[in-house]
Amino acid sequence: MSSIQFSAYRVSTQLLHPLQLPNGAEAFISGAVAGASATTLTYPLDLLRTRFAAQGPDKVYASLRSSIRDIARQEGPKGFFQGLGVGVGQIVPYMGLFFSAYETLRPPLATLSLPFGSGDATAGVLASVLAKTGVFPLDLIRKRLQVQGPTRVRYVGGKIPVYGKGVWRTSKAIVAKEGWRGLYSGLGVGLLKAAPASAITMWTYERALKFMKE
Repeated sequence: MSSIQFSAYRVSTQLLHPLQLPNGAEAFISGAVAGASATTLTYPLDLLRTRFAAQGPDKVYASLRSSIRDIARQEGPKGFFQGLGVGVGQIVPYMGLFFSAYETLRPPLATLSLPFGSGDATAGVLASVLAKTGVFPLDLIRKRLQVQGPTRVRYVGGKIPVYGKGVWRTSKAIVAKEGWRGLYSGLGVGLLKAAPASAITMWTYERALKFMKE
């Protein structure tokens, strides 16, 4: 997914550059396009990952092959794209905010004497925290929609509620049962995962880009 994302980001940036948009706006649009492209192309894999992670002792799918076969038979082709709308709706502002914040923070941080050129990594951490917090409710809704369907009762706990179609109905159901804090359930863990991953990714990306330019 990252290779598609960064490729789309570079292409979008080059296409937008002649328009002479402000750096923040150019980065936001390029990031949004990159996120939407990568998410759409790899969404079935993301859905499978979420469903495998939600399995308990009672295995819903025995293997990757059986999961593909069962989803295709029980839910049809649309089953592989359950929650795609909210997935794209989440990733567009997330990647837009992330790259906009990153490109804004990176220049001033680059002037600091940080070890190993870690200004890129620091900018990645700050951008990730900002973007992840801003769109976390949509990410949570996406994951809950991904485990809907005929196998819903067999996932961990067996108590995953049935949500109506769409972001609005799902968010209303979550707020009604869990309160507004329910939309941010798991944010802390999400940040602990996303922040260091973004730091490593952006540090590596800048080094690879510099190497290819040379």
